[in-house]
Parts: sequence; C-alpha cells; structure tokens
Amino acid sequence: MHQRTDYSRSPERAPVGPLLSLSGVNKYFGSLHVLVDVNLNVAEGEVVVVVGPSGSGKSTLCRTINRLETIESGSITLEGRELPSEGRALAALRADVGMVFQSFNLFAHKTILENVTLGPVKVRKTSTSEAEKRAMKLLDRVGVASQARKYPAQLSGGQQQRVAIARALAMNPKALLFDEPTSALDPEMVNEVLEVMASLARDGMTMVVVTHEMGFARRAANRVVFMADGRIVEEAEPEQFFSAPSSERARDFLSKILSH
Repeated sequence: MHQRTDYSRSPERAPVGPLLSLSGVNKYFGSLHVLVDVNLNVAEGEVVVVVGPSGSGKSTLCRTINRLETIESGSITLEGRELPSEGRALAALRADVGMVFQSFNLFAHKTILENVTLGPVKVRKTSTSEAEKRAMKLLDRVGVASQARKYPAQLSGGQQQRVAIARALAMNPKALLFDEPTSALDPEMVNEVLEVMASLARDGMTMVVVTHEMGFARRAANRVVFMADGRIVEEAEPEQFFSAPSSERARDFLSKILSH
C-alpha cells in the first residue's frame, strides 16, 4: 500500500503581514491576454498554491513576480516596494524572491556544491568558505549532501530538483516561487521533492507554488488560488476549495482531475 505523505502545516504558524502584492496586473503575449486584472496578496509565512487548467496563466503569474516576464499594467510590490525592472536592484530582487523551475536549471559544468555557492558568493558577497559551509547544511537538509562533489548529470531528476531548492535557499530569500517543480519528474521522484517543500512550509517559508499536485495543495497550502483564462476565478482555504468550490469552472476542473 502506498504510504500517504503528511504535508500538513504546523497550526501555530499563522501568517503575519503582507509580503507580496499584485494589483490590477495585465500581461499580453501579442494579442493573447494571458493575465487579466490579477489581484493577489501573499502574507509573510503563507503558502499559496496556484492551480488551474493548462494555459490558465499560472506559470506566467509566477514569472511576473520574479520579473522574468514584464507586465503591461498594474503593480507588483515586495514589502510595499514596486519591483525593480533592471540592473542591480533586479538582481537583488531575484535574490530575495527565489525561484525553482520545472527544469532544474542547474549549471551542468559546475559541481552540486558550486551550483549552490555561486549565488551567495557573487550576489551576496559571502566568503567562499562561509558559502560552502551553509551550502553543505542546506544540501544535508534536502537529503543530497553526499552528492556535493558530483555534477548535475550524475544525479536523478528528483535529486537535481532538491539541489535547485537548496540553491534558492542559499540566498536566504524572503519568499520562494515554485513553477511546476515536479512536472518534469518521474512519478517515483515526485514525493521526495514535495516532502522538502512541505518541510519549508512547516518552517514558515513564504511560498507561491504552481502545481498539479492536489495532495500537496490540500495539505500544505494556507490558501488555494484557482486560475482559468488568465483570471483568478476563486481563492479559498484548501478544505473549502476541494470540498465545496464556489465556481462552476473550479467544480469542472476538480471533477476532471480528482476522478482519475
């Protein structure tokens, strides 16, 4: 029998204060309106899981928060300050708001340890010895410390994604964005990555997670945001969203994915 992983949040971790705020955000790709008047606030310590059908704008939403995609109108703020659009301020933003991608994005020619220390040394100006010490702690935390001297190609997909999480954590970010972090993984590797993410959630890391993993959404999220056609259709606590969604679109979406 497959063991069900407990992704539950710690009850004593109540969100405090707003950290990220999107207001009236619109984004186009040519004539395609991919984000339509999106409003979203994410409190410090909150885990927001974004779900919805393919092409609903979930990944684009995630990428605008890190300025990997520009927006046509609206505003996005971190701790009340508008996101910078270029230069050093943008590099600092990307250090403060880490991102974990679908495809790992590790440097193939660098060892695992070098991948995790590069950002702190180059951007945070941490000494190499200090960066390596912290990197080893983080690699241990995500369960791949024994792989530190290897190269990405020598690791499984699940191990590479856990390294990518350690690399994001090495920058000591204020928030982490996850853009479908398990969708490129073989099924048996999905849980090992979700377990690392769940432990971050329990420790109070502010997270915005785009995922198809409904078990994770149900058990680790403070709030589920449902998107369709570039809009936020509804948002609710997981229990309410999964048991009694308020919109026809969400009911239709859940009936298709939860019946399999």
